[in-house]
Amino acid sequence: MNEQRTFFEKPELQPLAARLRPKTLEEFCGQEHLLGEGKVLRRLIENDNIGSMIFWGPPGVGKTTLARIIANHTKAAFIDFSAVTSGIKEIKQVMEQAEKNRRFGEKTILFIDEIHRFNKAQQDAFLPFVEKGSIILIGATTENPSFEVNGALLSRCKVFVLHPLGVEDIKKLLTRALNDERGFGLQNLVMSYELVETFANFANGDARGALTTLEMAVLNGTVQGDTITVTRETVEQCTSKKSLLYDKSGEEHYNLISALHKSMRNSDPDAAVYWLARMLEAGEDPVYIARRVTRFASEDVGLADPRALEISVAAFQACRLIGMPECSVHLTEAVVYMSLAPKSNAMDVAYMRARADALNMLAEPVPLVIRNAPTKLMKDLDYGKGYKYAHDYEDKLTDIQCLPDSLIGREYYTPTEQGVEIKFKTRLEEIKEWKKKHK
Repeated sequence: MNEQRTFFEKPELQPLAARLRPKTLEEFCGQEHLLGEGKVLRRLIENDNIGSMIFWGPPGVGKTTLARIIANHTKAAFIDFSAVTSGIKEIKQVMEQAEKNRRFGEKTILFIDEIHRFNKAQQDAFLPFVEKGSIILIGATTENPSFEVNGALLSRCKVFVLHPLGVEDIKKLLTRALNDERGFGLQNLVMSYELVETFANFANGDARGALTTLEMAVLNGTVQGDTITVTRETVEQCTSKKSLLYDKSGEEHYNLISALHKSMRNSDPDAAVYWLARMLEAGEDPVYIARRVTRFASEDVGLADPRALEISVAAFQACRLIGMPECSVHLTEAVVYMSLAPKSNAMDVAYMRARADALNMLAEPVPLVIRNAPTKLMKDLDYGKGYKYAHDYEDKLTDIQCLPDSLIGREYYTPTEQGVEIKFKTRLEEIKEWKKKHK
């Protein structure tokens, strides 16, 4: 007896992202490093030669979709399992069925969405069946499997890392949604291509999020007869904010990062935090902001407070490991620290001075005294002759020449008296005085 379909199972009532879920590798967008022509995962799927594996990546990048494509390609029994709604009892039932399949010579592929939600005992229940080949396990997780998946189980799985989708990939998906009859292809829809680009820019690599936002905008568009019109105002109302006015590749992007940088340089933490919030709430990539703050730590603070670089790098790592919204507080800490730190641009000035000489004098030979001499021939050519090892001397200083002859006397680094850089200035003056006496 067939089960009666419910009202909510009608395909036309499914969310747009579900209706447009790719069914073949040709329809799949992104993950070219895994699914491009000749790439390992593509070959495994096409040859129906799947082994146990884990798909690790952020939401909306195609982990579940890939599992569905494998289900369509494989001759094995395919079981879809959710770590959210299943317990030990359900696991045992599935394993019993898989064992029966094995006895009849049929492979069973078990897909577990959000495998990181299973505790150690639940994950252990799969292990003996994976080991003896009753099941081929495919897990999907947004969490680092090194920490969230049982080590014994993980060692029997190949981990494939899925990346956030690129803007062009998401634009392709959105365009398909507008033209495909499974999406809005049968509707008379008026919407500028500029808005498609806007959706794609603000998806942060999440295809499902982009399609959901598009669907919400279309459902709330202005209806006149059989025409639906979607405007920028419609989008703003649907998202409850004006974040989509911010174009990550446009002028406003550069205006806001400039405002953040200059507020920190001007030691104004309140303004700096405001511009930080403007960017994050508009959908800016926190890793991009963290890169800029790390640059600031050396360009505008430098040795006036060497800890600034440590804090900015720590914030950068937090952004990469944790992501939004949690990493907003790490960036706030870094931005406030940069704002209050003493300022010195001596590092940037030193490099730009040295860069100018380096570009104009690319062929200047390295002085023989500081060349390496790993072979007898090099030693015979006087490589390293006369070199003095600073640690062998009482003051840990020597009078050897380290700049090319044409650049003797050049000074690139001029320390300021800001913060702890005054200590570096004092030390540099002592070194220069010593070298004058021992010239």
